[in-house]
Amino acid sequence: MSRKAVVAALCVTSALLLTVLLPVGTAVSQQGNQGIRQVIVTNFPDLQKVEGEVTIRGPIRQASQVVLKDVVVPPVGPKDTQRLIQAGTVSVDGFSQIVLSLEGQIKGEVVRPGTVGAILLPEEDAIVRAFEEKGEMQFPLEVTAPTAPGGSPYFASSQPVLRVGFPRYRVLLYNTSAKTVSVTLYAYLTS
Repeated sequence: MSRKAVVAALCVTSALLLTVLLPVGTAVSQQGNQGIRQVIVTNFPDLQKVEGEVTIRGPIRQASQVVLKDVVVPPVGPKDTQRLIQAGTVSVDGFSQIVLSLEGQIKGEVVRPGTVGAILLPEEDAIVRAFEEKGEMQFPLEVTAPTAPGGSPYFASSQPVLRVGFPRYRVLLYNTSAKTVSVTLYAYLTS
């Protein structure tokens, strides 16, 4: 085959392919023959205008600390609910966690091991009633510090991070050592 014949064959083949592959007629939408539809575009309105004063007074609190300082606790066990020492209340409203730290000093020589502890009991009517009438502690948060004979008169707890479920807690203290202690409870509230 001559070169002219090859070029002619390619041109004819290309023309046939174009006629077969190119669509003929009007384009049809995918939703059938519904014709031209009207479309309305709504833009967002201009920025809203605020009149008056908008302020934030001070930083937004992310944490707060409550300290119950130098509470004297004589020997009393945690099960002796009528004699537990009431140290006050801690308001945790607006916070989700509390870090409890308990430290103090034993008044006198330590003769036997013991534990000094703080129990936080929710300040809710039904829970307080169960505690006062039956000595039942519902939903308590607790921190403890061990005391040891022959050691330092000072003691400190670990620092548990606890989730709070109530806006206000009553603080009750106990001491299983044989001597009176002076206790400070640090409650660090976080979001």
